[in-house]
Amino acid sequence: MTKQTISPQSDRLESVDALRGFALLAILLLHSLEHYNIFYGNAPRPEWMQMLDAKTTEFLYFLFAGKAYATFSLLFGFSFFIQMRNALRRGSDFRLRFAWRMLLLVGFSQFHALFYNGDILLLYAVCGLILIPASSWSNRTVIIVATILMLQPLCWAKIIYALINPEYVDTNSEFVKYAIAAEQVGRNGNLWQTLANNIWNGQLYSNFWQVEAGRLFQTPALFLIGMWLGRKSLFVNSAESLAFWKKAAVCAVVACVPLYLLKELVPPHISNVTILSYYGIAIPMLYNFAFMTVLVSGFMLLWFHAGNGYKAQRFISPFGRMSLTNYIGQSIIGVILYYHFGFDLWDKTGAFESIIIAAVVFVFMLTFSRKWLETHRQGPLEYLWKKGTWINFRPEEKQGKAIA
Repeated sequence: MTKQTISPQSDRLESVDALRGFALLAILLLHSLEHYNIFYGNAPRPEWMQMLDAKTTEFLYFLFAGKAYATFSLLFGFSFFIQMRNALRRGSDFRLRFAWRMLLLVGFSQFHALFYNGDILLLYAVCGLILIPASSWSNRTVIIVATILMLQPLCWAKIIYALINPEYVDTNSEFVKYAIAAEQVGRNGNLWQTLANNIWNGQLYSNFWQVEAGRLFQTPALFLIGMWLGRKSLFVNSAESLAFWKKAAVCAVVACVPLYLLKELVPPHISNVTILSYYGIAIPMLYNFAFMTVLVSGFMLLWFHAGNGYKAQRFISPFGRMSLTNYIGQSIIGVILYYHFGFDLWDKTGAFESIIIAAVVFVFMLTFSRKWLETHRQGPLEYLWKKGTWINFRPEEKQGKAIA
């Protein structure tokens, strides 16, 4: 295994919990805006409310779409580094335990997917396996592999093939037929119909979309970068970290400009549907990564400037500390609020009202997280995940403790 410098950072970094909390809040806002995958169909609304809805949607999509998920994924890779670091300190190898941990995550994903057909945990469990061999790679190799994956090689291979064979047609939209079935049940089905439909159509919808949206390459890339950031101790306040995030912010801002122009100006001039489909994945993915880097860099620079974060940053740490519980919890609450079997709000609320609802859900879950953590070290699902991770398969095996 590659020798790594173990920094004297604490088992939990509040800056990471806070950043994860803000990413999760952004996910909650976007999911509520989308009525948990029941799109469109709102009842007639006054023109001024339609304009307010449009501006709300435009602003939130510009700021968070593709960036919140990317930040959440980045920190997943960082968490793996923390677990590996702690195991190294004990003189043990965490890699097999991590594989088992990913299998347990599959179980959490299946519970989550019963309610919400936009689950990402199954993708995380599969893509997370790359971290096992990557834990022995050099930092240089980690960055090279992450860069290749981030560039979406499959998309460019499809584009090149379509250029050579113009008659080839691939709309990259296999998920659509499953999405239509899943959305119809959300609009009209009872609880049992919703759960039964999500076992098949919901799963296929979610996972086909993840693959076709480029996340099968982007996700492991972000995991690797998150691990690399952990190795370099770049979430710890230091002169080196400050210099890194300043440089990252400048480079990302510079990259955002041409990537935004490529994203917006080129597609109208592409007539080949296959090329358009895959170009529309590769370039926006790179733009979203650059934009995410701006947001994360800005967050960390503010955190370091205040010494240990501003109060406006630290207040959300409990929400991020219980990220698994809150990620699954917000989905279940959201589905109950918007789906037909629950309060059926999908056709009664526009974008602006949906954001207000998301804010109320967030306050409730943040309050719950604070109260829970007053008497517990972890959230309820985090606790179950940790206990399952460290189950003693062999009586003679001495169990260790890891950060969930």
